[in-house]
Amino acid sequence: MSRVDCHACEQAKADLERICGELGVPWDVQDVDSDRELRAEYGDRVPVILVDGEEHGYWSVEEDRLRAALR
Repeated sequence: MSRVDCHACEQAKADLERICGELGVPWDVQDVDSDRELRAEYGDRVPVILVDGEEHGYWSVEEDRLRAALR
């Protein structure tokens, strides 16, 4: 989960692109501001990283933990 003009979101996207690319794991980005329910759920807690639809973390990517979850 991300939003426009969010520096932490841009960093998370770069981290996810690198990590998921290395592991061959597909990923995507959703803008929380494009949906009223997403905005209500995630508010200012972006970026939020989901793994298999479940919240894995927010504000930054914990690389070792994410790699373990994706394996």
